[in-house]
Amino acid sequence: MSADEIQKIINDRFGADAILSSNLDVSQPWLEIHPEKLAEVCLFLRDDPTLYFDLLECLSGVDYRPAAEKYGVVYHLYSIPRNHKIVLKCTAVPGTHENNLPEIPSVSAVWKTAEWHEREAFDLLGIFFNNHPDLRRILMPEDWEGHPLRKDYTGAEEYHGIKIEY
Repeated sequence: MSADEIQKIINDRFGADAILSSNLDVSQPWLEIHPEKLAEVCLFLRDDPTLYFDLLECLSGVDYRPAAEKYGVVYHLYSIPRNHKIVLKCTAVPGTHENNLPEIPSVSAVWKTAEWHEREAFDLLGIFFNNHPDLRRILMPEDWEGHPLRKDYTGAEEYHGIKIEY
């Protein structure tokens, strides 16, 4: 199935406002999904028998700064039995929690593997995934300050009295 057909199916099901932008004329065609529709669109992409995106190949957090003052997440989806793929992008919205981190809906209820990928994006970029079942650091110590893959991150000189060599 082509990316054009996938986009049409999503538009027919969720309306034209579910897809904010797209680029289908590239080697990895992508659709930018509205954050409020993300979890619902992903569930549909997995469960619809003609689409059946049963594999979340990769989920990556992105710091778009300084080009744009935003964070986002990129999802690479693949259907093993149907042999088609699509890339979804979603921009995180400004945070409303006490931690004031950019937020995006979790898709861990759709693809179990997203639990680990989302924890990594949370840990290293500080993207908060709403409704994640166990959102906590996965690579850095729990008491680490900051998010090391942010473009404005300044590395610590020491951790608990131990000098850090870079």
